[in-house]
Amino acid sequence: MRKGQKVRPVVDVVILLACAVGMAACQLELSKTEGQPPEAQGAAAAQQSESGLVIENDSELPDTYPHGSYELRFRAHGGVSVLHWRLQKGSLPPGMKLEDDGLLHGQAERSGEFQFTVSVTDARPQQGVQKGFVLRVRSALTLNWKAPARVNGNRIEGSVEVSNTTPDDMDLTFIALAVAANGRATAIGYQHFVLRRGTVAKELPFGETLPSGGYVVHVDAVGEVVPKTVIYRERMQTPSALQVTVGP
Repeated sequence: MRKGQKVRPVVDVVILLACAVGMAACQLELSKTEGQPPEAQGAAAAQQSESGLVIENDSELPDTYPHGSYELRFRAHGGVSVLHWRLQKGSLPPGMKLEDDGLLHGQAERSGEFQFTVSVTDARPQQGVQKGFVLRVRSALTLNWKAPARVNGNRIEGSVEVSNTTPDDMDLTFIALAVAANGRATAIGYQHFVLRRGTVAKELPFGETLPSGGYVVHVDAVGEVVPKTVIYRERMQTPSALQVTVGP
């Protein structure tokens, strides 16, 4: 130590060392990002600025029925108002529409299972999210063979099953016709009654004695929901003519 040189206190020395180490660390961080492309340098900031949008609706939407009014609102949280909704891919049931504000509404024109993807964006369109959905349009009135039409001696007879899966009672008309080769139709079954909502597989028999000849059997079920002015219709027929060979 030279004569006249002042000795720095120990505390000053420690502070100087800490500053030196801190500057080196800062320079090291700068050197890590300086050689990276701009998109990589801004990755952390971009992650922090993401909207965090989450679509709340379940993937399986509530069922509906042909010609039944349907209304559902898509909802999301985590975004910045105002939200904008759109159909991204797939298709909605014919007769239904998705509005920009997330309202899905309309009356499906036919039954089926429809899969589609909906997207939502907020004030920053680049922050949108997507989610897939399934919407089932169920047959409101179903008609099936219980005992397929058959020949029994000089009669054609059988039975069908009808079901009402809607939340409404139906005014049901059922008719079975045996249509001969010349086009003449003979009623072999008829019923008119209220088919209560939730009724499953109600059996409706039919049968009649007929002249000899070949007959194609047609069965029709028409259900009307009067308060809603909605009509459902189902029909079936035998794949080929049934031959009655014994006269009445």
